[in-house]
Amino acid sequence: MVSSSAEVASARAAIERLAVVDPPGVAADYRRAAFGDAWTDTDGNGCNQRDDVLLRDALASAPRTLGRQGSCDHDVLSGTWVDPYSGTVITLTDAKQASQAESVQIDHIVALSVAWRYGARNWTPELRLRFANDLRDLVASGGASNKSKGGSDAAQWQPIRPSQCGYAVRYVTVKVAYALPVDAAEKRALAGMLATCP
Repeated sequence: MVSSSAEVASARAAIERLAVVDPPGVAADYRRAAFGDAWTDTDGNGCNQRDDVLLRDALASAPRTLGRQGSCDHDVLSGTWVDPYSGTVITLTDAKQASQAESVQIDHIVALSVAWRYGARNWTPELRLRFANDLRDLVASGGASNKSKGGSDAAQWQPIRPSQCGYAVRYVTVKVAYALPVDAAEKRALAGMLATCP
């Protein structure tokens, strides 16, 4: 995740506008189904959001294979990705093979359970569906990184230092877009990661 100087400046200003609340604690009532069907084609381009993200985040300089599946003209069959959280390079020769597909997963930068704890439980189903499929909050990541991150917020989990700037910029952008607050620890963590930006 590479951020422009304008995006960094915007995130640094935006973090100061985020409401700060007490830590919300564990959300025992969280359920993934409250955010609708996974990878719904909310932008109406004929491809589900997973294929959109895989195509967007694949290394353009590396070979890749696209197919057609139904109305989708970029069903991703093979390619190479760089895990934005660890820097690991992952190449899939058959993205439909289950064991390979697990190596590249689609992560919610602001996890759905984090959004739920900070206010999404009170949203309409339509807004939750839009959030769950918002390309700004989605990134192709390594399976190990995605599992490690899980439902953690920015204070509980951070990527390797070279990746912290882009991660924090995207995290703040999503929080602001959906008026999701932060707690004090999360704000400090985000500010610290933004401080790593050039």
